[in-house]
Formats: sequence, structure tokens, C-alpha cells
Amino acid sequence: MTKRIILSVMIALAGLAATAQDFNKAKLDSVFTALETNEKFMGSTAVMRDGKLLYTRAIGLSDREMQKHPDENTRYRIGSITKTFTSVLVLKAKEEGKLNLDDTIDKYFPEVPNAKKITIRHLLSHRSGIHNFTSDPAYETWNTTPKTRAELVKIIGAAGSDFEPGTKAAYSNSGFVLLSFVLEDVYKTPYAKLIREKITTPIGLRNTYVGGKIKPEAGEAKSYKYDGTWKLEKETDMSIPMSAGAIVSTPTDLVHFAEALFSGKLISAASLQEMKTLNEGYGLGLFTFPFYDKTTYGHTGGIDGFTSFLSYDPDNKIAYALISNGSNYNNNNLSIAVLSAAYNKPFEVPRFSAYKVTSEELDQYLGDYASKDIPLKITIAREGSKLIAKVAGQGNKPLDALEKDKFGDELAGVILVFNPKEKSFVMSQGGRSFLFVRG
Repeated sequence: MTKRIILSVMIALAGLAATAQDFNKAKLDSVFTALETNEKFMGSTAVMRDGKLLYTRAIGLSDREMQKHPDENTRYRIGSITKTFTSVLVLKAKEEGKLNLDDTIDKYFPEVPNAKKITIRHLLSHRSGIHNFTSDPAYETWNTTPKTRAELVKIIGAAGSDFEPGTKAAYSNSGFVLLSFVLEDVYKTPYAKLIREKITTPIGLRNTYVGGKIKPEAGEAKSYKYDGTWKLEKETDMSIPMSAGAIVSTPTDLVHFAEALFSGKLISAASLQEMKTLNEGYGLGLFTFPFYDKTTYGHTGGIDGFTSFLSYDPDNKIAYALISNGSNYNNNNLSIAVLSAAYNKPFEVPRFSAYKVTSEELDQYLGDYASKDIPLKITIAREGSKLIAKVAGQGNKPLDALEKDKFGDELAGVILVFNPKEKSFVMSQGGRSFLFVRG
């Protein structure tokens, strides 16, 4: 349910879709093998062209405690990609005469501020002004506890409004949670059953459904966070995200879903056009993502330790999905590699440093550092043979040894070069460098 992570691949060259024989499967396999060997990524991917699977791969562990490996049918929480499914249901409800997108929500939620001004379209396009409850620090204190409709509506109503409906856009999980109840009211059917009856069963998705407590024994993956070592993440109770982020799926099912949506198997061409039409960057359950000169449509997701990405290129009929249950790598770089293979573009197999550093070497870097350039204090600590950067409010950042006195955080794109004699390091990120001195 985290905010979308934009696949920012702005490349000015044009490229034609590759034929199946041009797809460099061996090299792409090498990318995933490198990630798995170095414990950088756990999860699964799928690529489809013209309605046919072109590539699938699953790596890592779906259950580290039981050392269970994933396969093509392992299910993962997909987070906010759920919103695309929900938007399809709402557009189907419109087509069936159950509602209008410009209906106001006061008849469903009179207690929500501005309910007489907020429309269903506003909820779908993140223009309602309804405060996003997942942005509040307190959310982490209650998100593992089941909530009823009444409790969620009360929480959403009490959080108030951030701006006048329709005046601008701001991502709101809260707005999409309300759509769960709108759909249930107009159909007199639970949201989970609507997903099954109106989407997954008609197009043959066997591994997609509204999730509950994770069941590893039933082929569902747990999620993890890397903090020097892999640590099991807590589980958001799925009564909370509902139509904003409660679906469980596989990359293979997701690319089939995307292909079905864009080929007219779920909603009309006119409804799909409404989903695709952007206003301040937001469609109705869809965003756009550039790759070379291509424009793809899709969504991203994040919940607990899971992250996900789904895109579809309607011109070349290429669908791509990636779901991770744990990553110590920049997944954007992985998406670039997979899509480059799909479009027959050059890409590199990542190389990870094999530089070995001793405990004695690590100890000389330890301490509290500050910079005169930016108001940031960093504590350098050690956990076993791993150097850790501790940043207030940002948690612990494991650092990989790249070479003598040089360490990096792949996820953050940060490089630290230490000068033990001067008791300092230079931190480089995004083309800028800052000197930190130990106090």
C-alpha cells in the first residue's frame, strides 16, 4: 500500500519489440542467478508478448525459516496493484448501471468530511482530499489488528480532509479502502467474491484472490527486510487494505490480467480509456511508465516486505510483472534488465564485490559522524562482518564492502569512502558529495 515507485527509465532511443528468438533468456537468467547467489533479491517475474508467456523466473526463498524455494505458482501480496483490479470492478459497476463515477459518496459515508463533494471518480483518481491514513506514524501501531468497516470509516473520517475535493491530486489509500464498501453496497456481495466472480474466474486466474493471514503451507510467500541479515516482516491484517491492497497473486497471473484488461476481456474500450486518462499523473487505477520511447500503463505496490510492479505496452502487447518478498537491491535496475531483454535492448549482468574486509578494518570506521554541509548525523556500527550506517528516522542501512575503505548501499545509491587517519568519510549520492567527520 505504499506510494507508487515510478520506473524512471527515460531513454531517448526508439526500439522495436524483439522477436521471441531475439529474447536473450540466457543472459537474463544470469541476472537472476547473480542476484540469487548474492542474496540480493527474493521473488518472481513474468513477461508476456501477444498473449503468450515469454519468460518466467522465481528465485530466493518464499519461506526462509523452512528454506522453501518459490516456483511459478508461489503467491505474493501485491499491495497497491490491487487498485487496478478495484478500478476494473468500479468501471464494470458503471457499465452495469450500478453506479455513476460522478455520484457523491455521502449516501455511503455521511460521516466522512466533504462527502457531499467527493465523487467516486475522485476516489479512483486520488483527488478526494481524504487524508491517507497509511502516511501517519500511528498506522504502524495498529495495522496488524483486524478492523471492521465501521472502525475503518471512523478512522478515515477522523483524519479529515487535506484539501478541497477535485482541486489537486494526492495519493490516498484511504479513498480506495472506501471503494471496497461502495462496491459491496451496490452489489450486495463481499469484495473478495466480486474479485472472484467478475475478474479471476472469467479470465482464468487460478492464483489470484483477496488474501488473509499468510499460509506458507498453501504456497504463499512470507516477506522479509534486509537489515544486515534477512528479518521476517510483520503482516498487515488484510481487513485493513481491502480494495487498496489486499490481493495476493503471481507475476504470471498479473500479466494475464493486464493482457485481458487491454484486450477488452474485462471492460469496454471506453471504460479502459477512462482508466488510462491521466489528470496530474493519476489515471483511474493506472499510471504511465516510460521505457525508451514507449509508454506503458500499470501500477506499483508495496505492503510489509513485499514490492510489486505491473506494466503493459499496448502498442507492442508486452506485459511485465515483478513481485518481491525481500530485496537488498534496486528493483528498478532489475526491471530495466527484464524490459531491455523484452525489447532486445542492451543490459548488463550485475557484478557484486567480492572484496573481503577484516573485523579489525571495520572497527577503525566505527563511531558517530556529522557534517557541516547537511543536518544529518550518521552512526557507523558493525554487526558481525557487516558495516551498518544508522540514520535517525531512517533505520539501519547495511553497507557492502566495495574495495579498501569504500562501502556502498545499492538500494539508496549511496557510496561512503572512509579516511581512517582523518577520522572521516565522504558520502556521495545523486551526484553530490558531503564530508562527515567523527566526533
